[in-house]
Amino acid sequence: MENLIALLVAAPLLGAAVLLCGGRRLDRAGHRLGTLLAAASFVIGAVLFFDMLGRGAEERALHQHLFSWVPVESFRADIAFQLDQLSMTFVLLITGVGTLIHVYSIGYMEHDERRRRFFGYLNLFLAAMLLLVLADNYLLLYFGWEGVGLASYLLIGFWQHKPSAATAAKKAFLVNRVGDMGLSIAIMLMFTTFGTFAFGPVLAAAGETGEGMLTAIGLMLLLAACGKSAQVPLQSWLGDAMEGPTPVSALIHAATMVTAGVYLITRSGAIFNAAPDAQLAVVVVGAVTLLFGAIVGCAKDDIKKALAGSTMSQIGYMILAAGLGPIGYAFAIMHLVTHGFFKAGLFLGAGSVMHGMNDEVDMRKYGGLRKYMPVTFVTFGLGYLAIIGFPGLSGFWSKDKIIEAAFAKGGTEGWILGAVTLLGAGITAYYMTRVMIMTFFGEKRWQPAPDADAVPSAEPAAEDHAGRMPHPHESPKSMTVPMILLAFGSVFAGGLFSLNSAFVHWLEPVTAFEHGHPPIGAAAVTASTVVVLLIGVGIAYAQYGRKPVPVVAPRGSLLTRAARRDLLQDDFNHVVLVRGGEHLTRSLVYMDHTLVDGVVNGTAASVGGLSGRLRKLQNGFARSYAVSMFGGTAVLIAATLLMRGV
Repeated sequence: MENLIALLVAAPLLGAAVLLCGGRRLDRAGHRLGTLLAAASFVIGAVLFFDMLGRGAEERALHQHLFSWVPVESFRADIAFQLDQLSMTFVLLITGVGTLIHVYSIGYMEHDERRRRFFGYLNLFLAAMLLLVLADNYLLLYFGWEGVGLASYLLIGFWQHKPSAATAAKKAFLVNRVGDMGLSIAIMLMFTTFGTFAFGPVLAAAGETGEGMLTAIGLMLLLAACGKSAQVPLQSWLGDAMEGPTPVSALIHAATMVTAGVYLITRSGAIFNAAPDAQLAVVVVGAVTLLFGAIVGCAKDDIKKALAGSTMSQIGYMILAAGLGPIGYAFAIMHLVTHGFFKAGLFLGAGSVMHGMNDEVDMRKYGGLRKYMPVTFVTFGLGYLAIIGFPGLSGFWSKDKIIEAAFAKGGTEGWILGAVTLLGAGITAYYMTRVMIMTFFGEKRWQPAPDADAVPSAEPAAEDHAGRMPHPHESPKSMTVPMILLAFGSVFAGGLFSLNSAFVHWLEPVTAFEHGHPPIGAAAVTASTVVVLLIGVGIAYAQYGRKPVPVVAPRGSLLTRAARRDLLQDDFNHVVLVRGGEHLTRSLVYMDHTLVDGVVNGTAASVGGLSGRLRKLQNGFARSYAVSMFGGTAVLIAATLLMRGV
């Protein structure tokens, strides 16, 4: 069965190659080919999954060695794959959700002239993401890591005619490059410390290595995770990335790419377990980002950017859980999978709303859409209930376990982390209820455009048969069917994973597991979570459900205005990084001119001056040479007499 592992990557990679190099002859059928190859990868993953279930827990890991890329005496870089319980979880998520988003894109991108290229980029992304999670060594993982960054850049900036999309793609690429440097440094440190890149030897030797080196490696891995998973301080790219087509937001920024950092930390768990300072840094980053993203999501009127803030916050939950060590690894991955279902469903639901609203993203111009989009309303509503942690739905089972694990950390740290996760749950309930009410409830705050030319649109316009812009309407089945399937995952996945702790036992051979016991008891934690949830929903209903929503956003408080500007993250980056970088560059140039060039030029001038003076002694006159010879002879005689006297 291990011979099938490479096909998981090869299928979408073949699709990307054919679609991007095949030319316009594939325009009519390219989207079908891309979707078919994505589905083929999912089928192969399902076959491998059921085969893995038939093996013993300790015998489920499969390895496939393709070839040695650089085999030299002290340096060996292998192209090899490892399929275990952790990577299998990601394979099914990536290919399953990815295939549904491919199907959704068939209808969503129907009128786009470059649809074939779009599906080629989607296939390229799937191939890179699968390479990342299937690699059996950090160097090959780095190839997938960079491939994901490239595909993300291409997809975010897909509508190149929009300056905002081009800028967002460049911003995402540059910010991620900062994190990528962290991963490259970590790999270099691993090789100098362990003499190999392979997961097995590195993680096995981690417990026997000095804590200082492991802390350095762990912090560099955390920096890499912050870039890909949009965690503080490298979170600024995620909101702007919503300029890409909505399927891109669902695939890359909800279910897969932003989870790469969680995978990296979990896969490197042995390193973090042996480096408490690095592990603490992971927890702090997750806790800060959890609140940061939630606060930003409260103030956004753009439906996609509100969901982007939510993504940042939910990934913060996962990073925090991964930082808790063996008591949190399994719950981090469990929340990652359930989040993949309900957040992808929410983004696709947002795209469905935009499809029927002339690509309008301002929720203040929605209202009452549940009457016109019943399928979108129900599927989006189920995703909403799942993400706020409504009892019984997927988000309840996974997020509640993270809150319990946070309290179980123990001591003052446990109480602080527990309070942060509870506060985050309350804020999540608030901003998601706000999104739900402003979009689907209340009176309509929209008017149809009289004709298609009245409303310019960056995305392909959805037109009725008369050629006019229609009233809100339900999306075609190619869009609603994936939303329905994701809604099933939003409802049932968490309960299935929690049944007899099935998901924890599934990952235990890879991540290990330790039971955490919150000091106030698991039942009290669950009750507190539900109470906080109800408070958040109640506040949102009081503000947006009991009175009309104004079409123009009010000025708001100082915190609201700051949250609308992403808590001034771009201002901070501009002042500290851009301006700071400019001043640093100017200082370095000044030092180069004055110190480095000054020393070099001064030395050259001194040598030149001395040589000029010495050259004057060689004037070509015999009398001058005779005088110098006489002087030299006199010096020698005087020195000889002095030495004899001594």
